[in-house]
Amino acid sequence: MQITALLPAHWSAVKTIYEAGLATGNASFQTSAPSWEDWDTAHLAHSRLVALDGDVVAGWAALTPVSGRCVYAGVAEVSIYVDDSYRGQGVGKALLQALITESEARGIWTLQAGIFPENTASLRLHEWAGFRRVGVREKIGKIGDRWRDTVLLEKRSKTVGL
Repeated sequence: MQITALLPAHWSAVKTIYEAGLATGNASFQTSAPSWEDWDTAHLAHSRLVALDGDVVAGWAALTPVSGRCVYAGVAEVSIYVDDSYRGQGVGKALLQALITESEARGIWTLQAGIFPENTASLRLHEWAGFRRVGVREKIGKIGDRWRDTVLLEKRSKTVGL
C-alpha cells in the first residue's frame, strides 16, 4: 500500500468511495457527493491523501478548515474513507497516520473529527491515532427528519503551535 497525494485524476474513485460511505447513513451529514470543483474548494489544498494498492484507490483522507477566522488557521476537520473491500486491512490507520504527519508539516496544530456514535470503527480508528473524546454534540444536525448526535474528537499536535 502506498500513501500519496490525492490528485484530480483520483476523483472518480474517491467519489465512489465517498458515496459508498454516505450510503451507510453513518458517515456524514452530506447525502450526496459534490462535484470535484466543489470538493476541491471546500478542502485545504494540502494534506489530501490516497492509499493506493497498485493503481486502485483503497481509501482517501483530507482536511477541511473549521473556520475562516485567522485564529483557527491551524485547526482542521478530518475526513477519512476506506473502500469496503479494504476495511480491516490497516488502510485507515496508514491514511490517518500519514494525514497527521502531513498536517503537522503544514502547520496544523489541532485536528478534529465529528463522528456519529454508531460509526464505532471510525471512533476506534481516531482513538487509536491519539484523538481524545471531547464530548457529544447532541442533536447537532439533521439528516432528513432525524436529528443526529456526533462525538467530537480532537488531536492536539505535540510539535506545532507550542
